[in-house]
Amino acid sequence: MTSTAQDQHPAAAQRVGVRYFAGAAAAAGVEEEHLELPAGATVGDLVAVLGASRGADLTRVLAACSFLLDGVAADRSDRLPPGAVLDVLPPFAGG
Repeated sequence: MTSTAQDQHPAAAQRVGVRYFAGAAAAAGVEEEHLELPAGATVGDLVAVLGASRGADLTRVLAACSFLLDGVAADRSDRLPPGAVLDVLPPFAGG
């Protein structure tokens, strides 16, 4: 079996920002934070880390949220580029 450079070196960490809005900010207890994630992490990976670190209230809110990745609508399968900012948007009521 051959090894690649990636096998020999663990994935580098990358820093990403998270901005919470409305009920998501209330559930998170902060409006903004920065986290270190492995290179190649997805929006879903970040959401899982957030839920695990912030508890059940945020986990429930995250299940209903939509996300903007650097200002563009994102799916949980989207990869996070280094330095990305993820906006966490709970459902908004209005008319």
